[in-house]
Amino acid sequence: MSLVVIINPVSGGGRDDGRRRAAQALAALTTIGRTADICVSERRGHARELAAAAVARGATLVFAWGGDGTMNEIGSALVGTSTALALIPSGSGNGLARTLGVSTDPARALLDGCRATPRLIDGGQCGGDWFFSIAGIGFDAHVAAGFDRAGVGRRGFATYVRVAARELLRYTARPYTIDGVRTRRPALLVTVANAAQFGNGAWIAPAARVDDGQLDLVVVEERSRLASVCAAPRLFTGRIGDVPGVSMRRIAQVVIEDEVPIPYHLDGEPRAAGSRRLEMRVCPAVLHVSVR
Repeated sequence: MSLVVIINPVSGGGRDDGRRRAAQALAALTTIGRTADICVSERRGHARELAAAAVARGATLVFAWGGDGTMNEIGSALVGTSTALALIPSGSGNGLARTLGVSTDPARALLDGCRATPRLIDGGQCGGDWFFSIAGIGFDAHVAAGFDRAGVGRRGFATYVRVAARELLRYTARPYTIDGVRTRRPALLVTVANAAQFGNGAWIAPAARVDDGQLDLVVVEERSRLASVCAAPRLFTGRIGDVPGVSMRRIAQVVIEDEVPIPYHLDGEPRAAGSRRLEMRVCPAVLHVSVR
């Protein structure tokens, strides 16, 4: 088995942790008599390029050491190939890794990824781009954009919480038209979930499964901002579906429209508003993942 480890050196708020993480990976692999090509990404989009090159060299397993954005870049390059993705979570949310039960200890995650039998999971597509965890419209997309603007040195879960708390006071919810039906009230967020978590134990789609050939559509209509704030703890108990104004259903595809261009995110990475109409669909069994 040919192994490649691709490291995002600044994920989770780190500052150029590439050399330290590379040494950790080498030490962990040495304990089981394995070697790997270890690469460090240098810019946004570079992890995707490194993963594509690994596939071209015949790699059978590629580790993504980073957060959901790193996972997205590498997973997008592996779709439709026999090369499997493994995860070493070190981002601010790590939604897919947490959903799949990947250890947050880097050495443990490396060893588990090497020993696991790869299995297929679904992916979602939006405008030709992939997501494997969650795509979102509304408040979470707004926060993702603010978090991205915070800069590399200020990333991490604490920064994400600060940005979310600040923007909750400023954000204006909007009504959307979903599959031709307008929401009854403005929606705080519209989530299209392949995995169950935003990350850090926040369960936006508790019933979502990454290998069921479907996506979960979650619409959170806002009664009042105070009610939304009071409902937030339900995310961490898996009971968000019990909140009035929250609807959930399984879908294969969905069309979401607004009167203005729609900002959105894919796996936590913000995408600029360019269209008033977004189409998302599930693509079953497109990505091999190696998790225990």
